[in-house]
Amino acid sequence: MGNLDLIIILTTAFLGSVGHCIGMCGGIVIAYSSTKIDQKTSYWEQTYAHLAYNFGRVSTYTILGALFGFAGQVLAFTPTTKGILFVLTGILMILAGLSLLGNLKFLNSAEWSVSKYTWYQNSFKKLMLDRSYKSFYLLGLLNGIIPCGLVYAFAIIAASTADPLSGALVMATFGLATIPALFFLGFITKFLQKGSLRGTMMKLASLLVILYGSITLYKGYKFIAHPQMMKERMDKMHGSSMDGTLTGQFNGMKCAPGKCG
Repeated sequence: MGNLDLIIILTTAFLGSVGHCIGMCGGIVIAYSSTKIDQKTSYWEQTYAHLAYNFGRVSTYTILGALFGFAGQVLAFTPTTKGILFVLTGILMILAGLSLLGNLKFLNSAEWSVSKYTWYQNSFKKLMLDRSYKSFYLLGLLNGIIPCGLVYAFAIIAASTADPLSGALVMATFGLATIPALFFLGFITKFLQKGSLRGTMMKLASLLVILYGSITLYKGYKFIAHPQMMKERMDKMHGSSMDGTLTGQFNGMKCAPGKCG
């Protein structure tokens, strides 16, 4: 995964958080803020509580990313199957982007409400009554599994990496990029409700998802049309990386007196 990929992911996630997460998760943030946080507590204590909640979400997203990356790795065992994976995920990402724009109901049909399950409701109620920092983190872990269109879109991207670590990195980046909007929710909610800023942000995020899907689709085409060339290119990249690592290790070795030369 290159720097350009991470930049697109980071930008898309941030724009999507302003356009989507505020409406989707804002109610939960406001609910726990009014129930679990005493406004008389210091600013720093409130900050720690919000950060604990948000890092709980990021932890869940990271685990999901690793799982989706592993699933992609299982499927992409040859250049051709990797190309097929890229094509499928590219198509899914384009459909996800169109769905986030509101032109399709692709993501809506895939969503289900975890919050309707009894175990979820009981866990949520129990955590809402607890004011420890641990409870904020666990609440974030719990709410991280609530399905939404934006999470699905990034889970598809994680699968396309065909690598658990890269998938985890994708979802961790997504989660971290959504923190600012939710962290400063109390300060920016009124501002975001004015005009069409949220709608504009969501459209930009959706277009970036479609763009990234198109790039992934093209990657898939290259793997399918030229499997040997792509295999040689990947082997060369991995070989260069390994050579650089070995060279660095060699240069970093220190010889014992009289043993070098």
